[in-house]
Amino acid sequence: MTAPTSDVLRLEGVAKTFTMHLRGGAVLSVVRDVTLAVRSGECVVLGGPSGAGKSSILKMIFGNYRVDAGSILALSQGTWTDVATASPRRILALRRGTLGYVSQFLRTIPRVAAIDIVTNAALQGSEFTPTAAGDAEQSADDRLERARQHAETLLGRLNLPKRLWHLPPATFSGGEQQRVNIACGFAASRSILLLDEPTASLDAENRAAVVDLVHESRSRGAAILGIFHDEDVRRRVANRIVDVTQFQVRE
Repeated sequence: MTAPTSDVLRLEGVAKTFTMHLRGGAVLSVVRDVTLAVRSGECVVLGGPSGAGKSSILKMIFGNYRVDAGSILALSQGTWTDVATASPRRILALRRGTLGYVSQFLRTIPRVAAIDIVTNAALQGSEFTPTAAGDAEQSADDRLERARQHAETLLGRLNLPKRLWHLPPATFSGGEQQRVNIACGFAASRSILLLDEPTASLDAENRAAVVDLVHESRSRGAAILGIFHDEDVRRRVANRIVDVTQFQVRE
């Protein structure tokens, strides 16, 4: 598989339909011929009204949704993988080291503290693994402590009260849960980051914190594809906007 060297994510002719089994097997076409690319260090925003298929595109890239046609090429350690045809094992490997995803909803193991959830997410990043530069001789305890400090920094930047760090997020408000979700998404340095309305339930201060995290991820070379319904946030993070309505199926 080939793609331009500056691209790290490329969609070519991607299509998605849903079969409505409770409606007699009716087929609902969502998008077709989705073709776009995201370069290293770039933030591309998917634009268009609700129901246009923006979240479906992100879920296909992450491997949550089956692809009906086309290819989704993701660059990982110099090798291109087509998510549309990759095995489940390969998709899981991409998620561990390459693909990050922040959704609108936090799904975690019950009774696990917020700080532990974010720490575990950070440990998936190359900077906290034994293979990272200068880290080979470092003990597992040392790496865990560094990851925990990183998690504390992120939760602090996202203004989650310290008194909540050792509580399970199931007890939090929606906005507090979303801040944990965002911290998990940015905890490990992924080369491709998918953001599905990460600022939807946040106040202005925390929206600004997310904007800063996006800029920092771009500066280290991450390719970001996101959905932001807040016009101000979209303006501040987007290198360019792709109108998803051009990919809608018109009967």
